[in-house]
Amino acid sequence: MKVLVTGTKGQLGYDVAKALSQLEHHVFAFGRDELDITDQQQVNHVVGEIKPDVIIHAAAYTKVDQAETDKDQAYLVNAYGTRNLAVAAENVGAKLCYISTDYVFNGKGQSPYHEYADTCPLGVYGHSKYAGEELVKSLSTKYFIVRTAWVYGINGQNFVKTMLKLAHEKDELGVVHDQVGSPTYTVDLAKFLIELVQTEKYGIYHGTNSGSCSWYEFAKAIFEEAGIAIKVNPLTTEQFPRPAQRPAYTVLGDMALRLNGFTPLRHWREALQCFLKELES
Repeated sequence: MKVLVTGTKGQLGYDVAKALSQLEHHVFAFGRDELDITDQQQVNHVVGEIKPDVIIHAAAYTKVDQAETDKDQAYLVNAYGTRNLAVAAENVGAKLCYISTDYVFNGKGQSPYHEYADTCPLGVYGHSKYAGEELVKSLSTKYFIVRTAWVYGINGQNFVKTMLKLAHEKDELGVVHDQVGSPTYTVDLAKFLIELVQTEKYGIYHGTNSGSCSWYEFAKAIFEEAGIAIKVNPLTTEQFPRPAQRPAYTVLGDMALRLNGFTPLRHWREALQCFLKELES
């Protein structure tokens, strides 16, 4: 396959490009400096030159708190940048795989959200990513929308690396216990995305590691697996105020993945063990 990947300076894009290269697909990897997705003319030119079979669109504006005051930029990247790629993909007959987020839900559910559950984002970030979904659905005839959550990988900053860093600086930590989701290892998600885009099983998917936990439980697991002795205290969201409201429960069900014959991603705890080994190597 000839695959164009956006966002390759980020966690997911990096692992997608790496995995595609290892599988000897023809990869065109772009970070923000190489391809400005908000520039429609540049996107049309680059996609028109390459004529990829597939575009895996992992680039995004992901600063959840900053988005509340930087609304225009969030929409420019997440909505209109995505539109530009959808139009360019359609022009060359390419499949488009758009990476979306659990933040399209309001978190008031109490059981895993299936792919066609009503969306209701709480903040600008979630709204802008959902706008991207809508543009993909209306402009592309061959699309995959894959919502994911709580991602971490070797390239870039994430919760796991932050916890490990803080453990070297402090004897005690407080972590939010009333937000529940599914940690997702980018290596596992990348593997699923590559399997998915080689099919014509178009539609919306949820791609996270199996199982769920709170941020507090995730932190405790990180320290247990890393063999670090540190006291972790559960906090409420109210005790840790942020500019953007966070959804309380965003566990994503994998109905579409299962019904289309794909293997669910392994349990998040097993994935965490593999990531910690990757960090050590």
